[in-house]
Amino acid sequence: MKEPLPHSALAANGLQNFAESTDRERLSATGIKAFKGIVAAWALSNGEAAALLGVSPSTWDRVKRGTKGDALSQDQLTRISALVGTFKGLHLLFADRMADRWPQLPNKGPLFANRRPIDALIEGGIPRMLEVRRYIDAVRGGV
Repeated sequence: MKEPLPHSALAANGLQNFAESTDRERLSATGIKAFKGIVAAWALSNGEAAALLGVSPSTWDRVKRGTKGDALSQDQLTRISALVGTFKGLHLLFADRMADRWPQLPNKGPLFANRRPIDALIEGGIPRMLEVRRYIDAVRGGV
């Protein structure tokens, strides 16, 4: 069995690595900007945005202000990455207005149990965020 590549080898091969502080520092401002766009498009409350990012509302307020030099954690960048993929998939599947309303509408799909997708994403954390991203990709025929 092959041994996993060390972090430095992953980076040398051009693979994304949120574990490296240099990558997190480089990607944080862009990630925050993308997440703020999703929050606005999906009309999320401050509490919902904070919960999706996995932080307290007061920490989300600080992140929104963009305190220079604050790098997001590996967990936070993973959350944002999954949500960006879901956002993109929804916009490939639906017209913009519906794509942005979808997370707020009750859904009978297997991942949602007639709840709003946003609630399932918050409750399920990163694993559910990745499942929803795969689900959207599968629905649009991308898998």
